[in-house]
Amino acid sequence: MQATHRLDAVFAALADPTRRAIIARLASGQASVNELARPFAMSQPAISKHLKVLERAGLISRGREAQRRPRRLEAKRLEEADRWLERYRKIWEGNYQRLDALLDTLKTQGKDRKPQ
Repeated sequence: MQATHRLDAVFAALADPTRRAIIARLASGQASVNELARPFAMSQPAISKHLKVLERAGLISRGREAQRRPRRLEAKRLEEADRWLERYRKIWEGNYQRLDALLDTLKTQGKDRKPQ
């Protein structure tokens, strides 16, 4: 999958609050489908659909332990999304720093002026 398509899939998968909650749960360790479904008021097939979206995006993988198929977080895709976001974070931080400097200059100029 091309980098752009992978990134699109990651952000599309993370757009859903249920999938973000699943990712948050898997950040603390692997879990079975039943364990992942427990906090949600939805059926196991509905959770399985969410898991398939996360798997296709490369955010989670399925293991095999006897009869269990625990899911685990795959940090690589999250790291790719973080790198993409970091570029824009740096741009915005630079913009905010320039704005802060301008505001400081305007404050100083305002203090230097004497009321008439």
